[in-house]
Amino acid sequence: MEGLAQHQENMQSVKANIQKVIVGKAGVIDLVLTALAAGGHILLEDVPGTGKTMLAKTLARSIQAEFARIQFTPDLMPSDVTGLNYFNQKQGEFVFRKGPVFANIVLGDEINRATPRTQSSLLECMEERQVTIDGQTRPVGNPFFVIATQNPVETAGTFPLPEAQLDRFLFKVLVQFPSKEELRGIVGLTEGQQPPRIRSLMGGEELLQVRELIARIPIADAVMDYLLELVMATHESHPYIREGASPRAAQAMIRASRARAFLEGRVNVSFEDVQSVAYPVLRHRLILNFDAVSEGISEDAVIRQLIEAKEKGIYA
Repeated sequence: MEGLAQHQENMQSVKANIQKVIVGKAGVIDLVLTALAAGGHILLEDVPGTGKTMLAKTLARSIQAEFARIQFTPDLMPSDVTGLNYFNQKQGEFVFRKGPVFANIVLGDEINRATPRTQSSLLECMEERQVTIDGQTRPVGNPFFVIATQNPVETAGTFPLPEAQLDRFLFKVLVQFPSKEELRGIVGLTEGQQPPRIRSLMGGEELLQVRELIARIPIADAVMDYLLELVMATHESHPYIREGASPRAAQAMIRASRARAFLEGRVNVSFEDVQSVAYPVLRHRLILNFDAVSEGISEDAVIRQLIEAKEKGIYA
């Protein structure tokens, strides 16, 4: 594939750029870049103050992309997200005012604080890269990438995202609180020091080329069968699963596995790639039953069981 090595090197440079201002969280950065390269969106579950805004801004600067931030609140209206038509008295006609989704990288902060009506305003643009208002359809930015954050489920004053909204995200990533040494690095970087300068390393057009290259990375039949069987296993009899993953989960795993292989510097998808992306792809697409909730069984624990059972050639 022509230019593959150069594109891989540029993506690694973007990662190094982000690590200048984001201490630790190498795994989170890897997953954000994987989702970006795969053409999907990412949902981060975390508490406030973990650097998600800085991460999104740094990513936007690194790829010369237009950045927009939406602070979701209970009184936020759908038109505050997508835009609206208003009557301009000077011009004597209705004029469209673009909302923040008309950007390349959109940070949806605390998305589960908004009402379901406002949350649903993202459905069309996340899936179809367009917004329809008053019967007129307008394309959003290209490339288009949403980084959404949500508070942990236990936090008061939130509206859980419906399954249809969750399914639009390629990944759901659980962000861990930093260790003491990482916290020391964060404090040292943000208090009393000049922040590092962030260079633009690639453009939006190059990112689109990267996505085209990734879509052409081959997947061996055995790896594809393994991937599909993992998704199908979520619909087989399992003591903790009430509803399995949707067909979109299989598509997401294919795209994510290819992107991970690309970022690892390879031109073929391995079984390890599939296993690695299975957790962020499936954890928000599984609905666990009451037994799982009452016993404190997490989605990751169930996914681990499915992977281990597949390796043994049987499913629980």
